Amino acid sequence: MPSATPSSTPSAAPASEALFERARAVTPGGVNSPVRAFAAVGGSPRFITSAQGAWLTDADGNEMVDLICSWGPMLLGHAHPEVQAAVQAAVARGTSYGAPTVPEVELAEEIVSRAPVEKVRFTSSGTEASMSAIRLARGFTGRDVVVKFAGCYHGHVDALLASAGSGLATFAVPGTPGVPTSATELTLVLPYNDRAAVTAAFAEHGDRIACLVTEASPGNMGVVPPEPGFNEFLSRTCAEHGALFVSDEVMTGFRASRQGYWGIDGAVEGWTPDLVVMGKVMGGGFPAAAFGGRADVMSRLAPEGPVYQAGTLSGNPVATTAGLTTLRLATDEVYDHLTKAGEVVKAGVTEALDAAGVAHAVQSAGTMFSVFLTEGPVRDFTEASRTDAAAYGAFFHAMLDRGVYLPPSAYEAWFLSAAHDDRAISTILAALPDAARAAAAAQDTAAAAAAGGRA
Repeated sequence: MPSATPSSTPSAAPASEALFERARAVTPGGVNSPVRAFAAVGGSPRFITSAQGAWLTDADGNEMVDLICSWGPMLLGHAHPEVQAAVQAAVARGTSYGAPTVPEVELAEEIVSRAPVEKVRFTSSGTEASMSAIRLARGFTGRDVVVKFAGCYHGHVDALLASAGSGLATFAVPGTPGVPTSATELTLVLPYNDRAAVTAAFAEHGDRIACLVTEASPGNMGVVPPEPGFNEFLSRTCAEHGALFVSDEVMTGFRASRQGYWGIDGAVEGWTPDLVVMGKVMGGGFPAAAFGGRADVMSRLAPEGPVYQAGTLSGNPVATTAGLTTLRLATDEVYDHLTKAGEVVKAGVTEALDAAGVAHAVQSAGTMFSVFLTEGPVRDFTEASRTDAAAYGAFFHAMLDRGVYLPPSAYEAWFLSAAHDDRAISTILAALPDAARAAAAAQDTAAAAAAGGRA
């Protein structure tokens, strides 16, 4: 089979490699978020110096089509001129006041007009928003137990960095060193899309459960959509037991559709979450997030209520200006373009992998999608974990060598933007056949090695 030799972008990136060495001397692992280190795919990460539209430029001057879009926020593409102009005007007025501002009110109004929330509180990160939503749910209900699902990520909140216990309704254990057992001993971790597990957990612990938190459609184990009616079932189960249903739309919010995944799911099935966690797109590429929900729940927050939550940079005027401008420009035409471009790319992926004989599943949540190198469909974290990570590494580097920047992990969503035009899409499609053959070659090599080991 053909090797993954470069055809457009050189695999060597000496300037990025030198920067990575410098970074590792002063930063743990050389990065400020683990997935950026390329540990899951091998090699050295590309250091990005600029971005425009659908394209990234690295420190070596290589241009690459971006299929990460800053992990979702760049819905309109990089350096959108209207967003840039609004941000520049905001910066000229000052960068932070520690006092209320007009843009934060306008952004809150825009969010309330789109999302299933009545009031919103801004934070600086999705982790902070998740942490605050959990605290609010506990304060509102007077209960302590939190239910989450394996494979769903809600930021690096201690109570939510948990691994499943020994049974469906047993409490969790810490998912990483540094998290004390006391932080997770009130967290239940269940298999995703498993109604029986949810029913069993609430039957045993229902009167102690403050909330159930779930990604509206998981994207952090790859895109694993909820089965039809699953979110409605979760909402109803929580209501029956006096718990709050917390829908994490940090990734899907204003990305999966104009109304987030709720616009695809809840608005159709007729349910509304009690609390929603948001981020990414609503910050327009700046550090901004939020949580919102029912007015009676949100009124328990200080200064109206007794549940304390605060943040020096919450509602920052530059970040809220970027988010407001992005949402105002996120028209139906933008989502229509994302949908159509996504269908073309997904079809190209399927055609290339089929031709190379690589088992795969392409799964979507609105305009988000991901590729599992395993038989599908993928319903939960256990099934997602069967994806061939080594073959994906070969696929990833073959795409990178041909000028396409994929998520450097087999367990992440792919993102397009309104700026992904014919040139960008054509570059992706042209790279796919060689990348699929590289994945097949990696699988052949692994199979041969396994056979040799058995001999």
